[in-house]
Amino acid sequence: MKNLIPVVLIALLLAMPSGCATKGQTGAVIGGLGGAAVGGQLGPKDKRRQNALIGAAVGALLGYIAGNELDKYDREQVSSALEHNPSGRTTSWVNPDTGRSYSVTPAPAYTAPNNDICRDFTLTGQDASGRPETIHTKACRNAYGQWVLMN
Repeated sequence: MKNLIPVVLIALLLAMPSGCATKGQTGAVIGGLGGAAVGGQLGPKDKRRQNALIGAAVGALLGYIAGNELDKYDREQVSSALEHNPSGRTTSWVNPDTGRSYSVTPAPAYTAPNNDICRDFTLTGQDASGRPETIHTKACRNAYGQWVLMN
């Protein structure tokens, strides 16, 4: 654990915003820290520092996209596609507030070990600089029937 502290501090410093934090920056910090913590526990002991850095980078990217890129409108579009699209059918949209375009392609639904209904899916959009980003992740339907992104 002592060896992880410098890695986590570096990840935190790299993700720290200058000035007020946006939802995306906050998501990147939280995702980066979580990714570093998980990555630092995986693999052989001599590779854990490297795994923590990789985990921090992946976690920061996912946290940023989840926190900043997907606002309520986008989450509704993803939820609708997960609820209604057959597997492999892509739904695309342009967010009227941000002007960013996205597409989501769900995979077949399955029952998770805790009996939740889940679907893996591919989400394609743009990062803050306009570069294309693709994420492969999953969502599960909660007790209220809402799809919740699982990290």
